[in-house]
Amino acid sequence: MSESPPKRAALLLADRGVLEIAGADRRSFLQGLISNDIEKVTPHRALYAALLTAQGKYLHDFFVVALGDAFYLDGEAARLADLKRRLGLYKLRAKVTIAEASERYQVAAAFGDGAIDSLGLDADRGAAVPFADGVAYVDPRLAALGARLLLPRATGLPALAVKGFAAAAAADYDRLRLSLGVPDGSRDLEIEKAILLEAGFDELNAVDWQKGCYIGQELTARTKYRALIKKRLLPVAIEGPLPPPGTPIMQGEREAGEMRSGRDDLGLALLRLDALDGPLSAGATRVTPRKPDWAKF
Repeated sequence: MSESPPKRAALLLADRGVLEIAGADRRSFLQGLISNDIEKVTPHRALYAALLTAQGKYLHDFFVVALGDAFYLDGEAARLADLKRRLGLYKLRAKVTIAEASERYQVAAAFGDGAIDSLGLDADRGAAVPFADGVAYVDPRLAALGARLLLPRATGLPALAVKGFAAAAAADYDRLRLSLGVPDGSRDLEIEKAILLEAGFDELNAVDWQKGCYIGQELTARTKYRALIKKRLLPVAIEGPLPPPGTPIMQGEREAGEMRSGRDDLGLALLRLDALDGPLSAGATRVTPRKPDWAKF
């Protein structure tokens, strides 16, 4: 098990990349594609959103910030080219440009006691302020995750060190995420198979139910209003060897779900809601689910 992280810590998220969406039609372009309301994004407000298939299945999730005359999407670095390609399919005659910006900008996380206050932010999810020629904002999913930052490559972590942030390891931030039951993109959601509401995207502030149409909206809305969710991605305590992602989780002889990401004695698992009361196991490992405080089911 990793040592306790510093009380106020920050790190660069090396597994994140940045896309720039610019041009006169950038707002209307994204509004018709993503699960959240792009009209909410301003220099003082960031948001979390997803791109879905036409059948409402997960493709990508990302954060959106406004900086200058462009939007910047913080997404998975390993899948950024795919996100760019998929957005480009819908460009048509829209006056927008879609360009990778990872050579100019990097993503950081700042968390722990006083992290949000130290950056001049209130605790409102998505609240944003200028910081070091970039943007700092409260994580739109949960304020307990701290803040995220879009920073110029030349800035890096020194600007955060001045604010009293110690260096954190990736494992520190990953354990915080797992302890809160928050998914990490395609580590936890199967591409073209996962349903947003099974992964808590409603409670995690990634879906706007009042905006106009977007790709996959019909199935997403039907899933919510007809109460069709039978599984949930949940945090689990691990007693025994950490099961690899995809390992079946059993309730006796009956399959109850499967493991997703994990670290040390913490993990996430996609579990059937009718299998949460009895003992669960993944091979020789005991798996104990917990309902997060933020979850509504």
